[in-house]
Amino acid sequence: MTPMNSSPSTDAASAGMTANAGRRKWLSGTARAVAGAGLLSLVDPLVRAGAWAAGTDAPEKTEVKIGFIPLTDCASVVMASVLGIDKKYGVKITPSKEASWAAVRDKLMNGELDMAHVLYGLVYGVHLGIGGPKKDMAVLMSLNQNGQAITLSNKLLEAGARDGESLAKLMGAEKREYTFAQTFPTGTHAMWLYYWLAAYGINPMKDAKVITVPPPQMVANMRVGNMDGYCVGEPWGARAILDKIGFTTVTSQGIWTDHPEKVLGTSGDFVTRNPNTARAVTAAILEAGKWIDASPENRRKTAETIAAKSYVNTDASGIVDRMLGQYDDGLGKKWTDDHAMRFYADGAANFPYLSDGMWFLTQHKRWGLLKEHPDYLGVAKQINRIDIYKQAAQAAGVALPASEVRTSKLIDGVVWDGSNPAAYADGFKVKA
Repeated sequence: MTPMNSSPSTDAASAGMTANAGRRKWLSGTARAVAGAGLLSLVDPLVRAGAWAAGTDAPEKTEVKIGFIPLTDCASVVMASVLGIDKKYGVKITPSKEASWAAVRDKLMNGELDMAHVLYGLVYGVHLGIGGPKKDMAVLMSLNQNGQAITLSNKLLEAGARDGESLAKLMGAEKREYTFAQTFPTGTHAMWLYYWLAAYGINPMKDAKVITVPPPQMVANMRVGNMDGYCVGEPWGARAILDKIGFTTVTSQGIWTDHPEKVLGTSGDFVTRNPNTARAVTAAILEAGKWIDASPENRRKTAETIAAKSYVNTDASGIVDRMLGQYDDGLGKKWTDDHAMRFYADGAANFPYLSDGMWFLTQHKRWGLLKEHPDYLGVAKQINRIDIYKQAAQAAGVALPASEVRTSKLIDGVVWDGSNPAAYADGFKVKA
């Protein structure tokens, strides 16, 4: 665990050196990728895309319905459609607003949706049949990194809990049923919530009650006292502060810097039948993410666009600050976050790392959602369609990393590199 008395300036300097080192590694990988890409890499991406759209590589399905939940990180899917980037790649993206992650899961499985802005762990859970029907699934790309948050209620604050350490102390001293909400049992928000609680010795399976609530309903449920805290994507963390019902105790990037978040997910059958469509849509959304990250002004325009009733349905003012990395925790602390939500980051935010997918499997095993160790690497290779991603990245002129796995250190100081997932999953002191 990070020492409580660590120096902010030292931490910031360390983070900066880490970021620069990571960027150097990324650019080195890019150089190797370009060198090995062949003559096609010398052709302008627009020319290649046009050739694909007109020739035998044309998209098999030109109108693609993509489900999304009203969250800030649906932005690249929406902007690919709004800006007309999809047309450049020979497809028309129709964003479809959905009520819950369960609805997204069901519609992906029955074919009502072609693809979706979806929780990373949901895709893996469906593929393995955790908690419901089993169906082969695919991750085409990561849509974003960072940008989620854990919110605690003002009731907890009044009782003395403002961070993980004081929450654990309160829960140990004042015995009652503490309720926390996440958005889907196998999803990212559940895993961030569980990991954070466990880092402070709180077992989410034994010491608390955990419920599932759709993202847009989080604030209303906390307002009426249905939960003590929740983990969700923006703008519903910021909204709790604006409505004066809670505060941000930790951001998800504070749990895992540059963590994977939502993905572009679909069924395995869809990719098998429509590989060119999958590539075209991935390329379009990659380019949209690049546009969003290109400038603060583009991020403001994105916030204004997705705030509309047809998308997130909230005030743009509740979206734009955290989109720009300007954070206020609701307790008087304000800061510029160097690891706010990223939709592109020179392609680093989008590559479907095998280690990212495997991490969710380790947490599913840790919390008893999986009873036995799966073939971690084998499952990740089945789901994460790196072949499709590489073709799309080439079409959109996006850099590729040096490796299909990466190394990260999480909030409890434990390093994850994908090398021994079974030992990693079994190595936690706090588990189901």
